[in-house]
This record gives sequence, C-alpha cells and structure tokens, in this order.
Amino acid sequence: QVQLVESGGGLVQPGGSLRLSCAASGIIFSIFTVGWYRQAPGKQRELVAVVLSGGATNYVDSAKGRFTISRDNAKNTVYLQMNSLKPEDTAVYYCNGRLGSHDYWGQGTQVTVSS
Repeated sequence: QVQLVESGGGLVQPGGSLRLSCAASGIIFSIFTVGWYRQAPGKQRELVAVVLSGGATNYVDSAKGRFTISRDNAKNTVYLQMNSLKPEDTAVYYCNGRLGSHDYWGQGTQVTVSS
C-alpha cells in the first residue's frame, strides 16, 4: 500500500520559516518526480516546487529565492524548506509523487502565515 504523509505545517508569523516533510512508504520515492502543491481557499491547486528523480528542481515564480525542495533518498522523504513566508503563502500544502501512470497524493498539511 502506497502512502505519502506530509508533516511540518502550522502557524507562523510573516517572515518566518517552516520545513514541510513528505514521507513515502510502499514505493521507492527516489525514482519518482515529486511536487509540492498548495491550495488556498477559493483558489485552484497550484504547483509550488518540483524535484525530478535526477535531482533537478523547478519553482513557481512566487517561491523562487524563498523555498527549497530537496530529497533524502535514504529516508524516502522529500522536503520543502520555506523561508520569508508571506500571508499569501497560506494554504493547504500537498505532496505528489508521479511516475508514468502512477500518481500518488498525500492528505495535505495546513500552513497559515499570520501575525
């Protein structure tokens, strides 16, 4: 059974940092393309950052310079380090693993940026 479990969300003040984790079980996460998505209330889900199996990364413009996606293959885990957080980063963050027709999602973790 494949599971992706996100953790690390919470309430943080503007300018603060959080590190989200996405731990996979039942698959070899290192061969998957893994993305972090977010969905704010009333908005569509958007891709925030992605890391390919070879390690290449890409980010939405609003995350460039502030967020870093990385993977620890030994722990079967992908991280999203988020710095200089802004209120507009408030959303539920989801982890997605994709390989061919295999497409897995986590349950999401809430990130709230507010003073």
